[in-house]
Amino acid sequence: MSKLNPMTRLLPHPFVSVVVGLCWLMLSHSLDASDLLIAVILAFLIPKVLSQFITPTPHIHWLSALRLFFVVLWDIIVSNFIVAKLVLGPQKNLHPQWFRVPLETQHEQVNSLLAMIITTTPGTVSAGIDQERRDILVHALNTQNPEADIQLIKQRYEAPLIKIFHVNAEDEQ
Repeated sequence: MSKLNPMTRLLPHPFVSVVVGLCWLMLSHSLDASDLLIAVILAFLIPKVLSQFITPTPHIHWLSALRLFFVVLWDIIVSNFIVAKLVLGPQKNLHPQWFRVPLETQHEQVNSLLAMIITTTPGTVSAGIDQERRDILVHALNTQNPEADIQLIKQRYEAPLIKIFHVNAEDEQ
């Protein structure tokens, strides 16, 4: 068994520690000394207890991840208004359709996050990832041009995810 440095033993998953501490503070709605102390204790304790079950965070490009976060947030906000207008309007304006988005990579995290982003954006739902066919089955509430929607998904979400996780398509062939 390899020896862990003191910092790794103290904080086996620093990112998880930060998330746990911040979540506690948000749930408690307080910055009192007692809540800060509990947040610190939980931030050290929970990742330590769960360290065997938490896989290490991959090396990611954080600036690209932050950009993608705001792109997805913007798309969710805009899509909510579009879907509300479609649903409250005449049914003849709806053009639901199924289509498949081909995947550029077999990277599980990229493909899972892409499916999650598609599902969280109102008006679209990913029904499943087919690793053998290398595609995601998507249902869109309203689409006139599925090919344009596929290219939009690949450009706005898949390409940034590939950059975030430093995936090289040639390495996967």
